[in-house]
Amino acid sequence: MKRLTRMHSALYLLTLALFGTLGHAAALRVRVENSQGAPLADAVVYLTPALAAPRSAPLSAKIDQQHKAFVPRVSVVQVGTAISFPNSDNIRHSIYSFSAPKIFTLKLYSGTPSSPVVFDKTGVVVLGCNIHDQMVAWVLVIDTPYMLRTDGEGNATLSNVPAGDYVLRAWHEPMSEEDAGVALHLEGTAIATHTIRLDADPQPDKMAGMDR
Repeated sequence: MKRLTRMHSALYLLTLALFGTLGHAAALRVRVENSQGAPLADAVVYLTPALAAPRSAPLSAKIDQQHKAFVPRVSVVQVGTAISFPNSDNIRHSIYSFSAPKIFTLKLYSGTPSSPVVFDKTGVVVLGCNIHDQMVAWVLVIDTPYMLRTDGEGNATLSNVPAGDYVLRAWHEPMSEEDAGVALHLEGTAIATHTIRLDADPQPDKMAGMDR
């Protein structure tokens, strides 16, 4: 009986050690620059794990309309996210997208539509307003929860990422697709650093990737 108890104790300690190792989280500091080496703010950086990425449900996000502009201008969401489009202006808007991952139109409205729009396919979605041509926004839909936008200096830190193998990718409007990516292995509790250069300079007045 004592031998059995010792065996159970050993198995318990082994389980704790194994799950403790698996539970170690890594961090990745990423800097995104344009082709001239200048920092790119509001670039999206994300990690796609070698194993299937976890999903949490339900997923939701919001893109507001303020002063005839989308807020935020750039969004990144996991596939399956339901995005609401409240209109905080005192004028009506008609939001639409002709991008292949999500084609939709919200007819002229004020306030908040009763139903959000579910973004159920990965890819780049460009938003516009049928009434105000200057309004443009981008939504990058990806199949991983490990995502972040860069700050004004082009930097982002992805924290609490499980140790393992990943592909690191970056995107910045008005790119129609993400970059090819680079394979990385993240060690538990370690902080890795990486710099990505994109051939993408902001062009606010162009709705790149949209066929109308």
